[in-house]
Amino acid sequence: MRHVYSCPLRWSDMDAFGHVNNVVFLRYLEEARIDFMFRLAPGEGSTSFTGGSVVARHEIDYLRPLVHRHEPVTVETWVTRINAASLTVAYEVKDTEQVYVRASTVVVPFNLAEGRPRRITAEERSFLEAYTDGADDADSPEGVAA
Repeated sequence: MRHVYSCPLRWSDMDAFGHVNNVVFLRYLEEARIDFMFRLAPGEGSTSFTGGSVVARHEIDYLRPLVHRHEPVTVETWVTRINAASLTVAYEVKDTEQVYVRASTVVVPFNLAEGRPRRITAEERSFLEAYTDGADDADSPEGVAA
């Protein structure tokens, strides 16, 4: 199962060449990841992911230029790896016709009060497993299932 996020394109996302700037794609991924982990995560009253998280790594393959348009772009998000204290999230930025970007992010849950990484809880693992695709190697976009 994949989480689907509809991401609007903003005029300010464009660079001098008339397409979405490479750095802006990181914002699109962040918006989709936050929607997935903090809005969609286990229901009301749950403390899953509320302690914070940090990004340990991003990897992005830019496949096609994306130019400004009024229709939002779709960012599909899923989990490719769950370790004791980190997870890998994969993405495709796309529309019905083509994929513009494939990417992955290693996320580390973080205890803000203690200022250090923490382990993934059983509740978080259960939530994440519902969005796992079962890929063997997901440390890079090449390992991301199409």
